[in-house]
Order: sequence, then C-alpha cells, then structure tokens
Amino acid sequence: MEFLWLILLGFVAYLVFKRFYNPKYLKTLTQEDFIKGYRKAQLIDVREPREYEGGHILGARNIPMSQLRQRMNEVRNDQPVYLYCQSGARSRQAAQLIKKKRGVEDISHLKGGFKKWSGKIKKK
Repeated sequence: MEFLWLILLGFVAYLVFKRFYNPKYLKTLTQEDFIKGYRKAQLIDVREPREYEGGHILGARNIPMSQLRQRMNEVRNDQPVYLYCQSGARSRQAAQLIKKKRGVEDISHLKGGFKKWSGKIKKK
C-alpha cells in the first residue's frame, strides 16, 4: 500500500513540475515587456476559437492548441513568436511544440495569460 502512495505522490509531483516548469528557450514576459515586443513578432493566440472571438489582443492570429500540429507551417521560424492563452499552460505547450517542429529560438509567452491582460482587446 505504501508503494502505491509513493507512486501516486511521484506522479502528482511530476505533473506539478511539468505544469510550472519553464524551459530555457521560453521567455515569460510581464504585460509591459510583452507590449514592448509583440508588434515586431508573430502574435499567436492558442486558445480555442470561441475564446478568441470573446476577446483577444489586437493583432493576434488564432491558431488553437488543438490545431497547432496541423497548422505548424503558418508559424515562421525566422521571426520571434509571442504566444498567449487563457492562463499560460497552453502557451507553454505550444512553445514546446513550435521549438521542436519549427526550430524557433525566440519564443515568449504572456505571464498569467489573457486573463491577466489589461491592454487593448478586440472582440468579434
């Protein structure tokens, strides 16, 4: 029985680590730093279309995490990539995939995600 608890505890620790770990290639930017650089980069909202249509950062393209593998060719590997989602978890996953599949070196994401955004937004 103790062995099962150890396995469960190890699994939970792994999940927590994976959720909050930021790889070296991914920069987590405050809103101020994000605003300074996103106009010179590819701004990608990885939330689902209904989330995007409810409000998104002006100038963002919607490539949902659920479609990213199929639409990877839309991400240029010669320009910085700025990502955001609702809280930051999906944008971390997207960064990992973009780094692996496209080889992009300059990837940033918004700290706290769209729910912390207080800048200008556009609604559809």
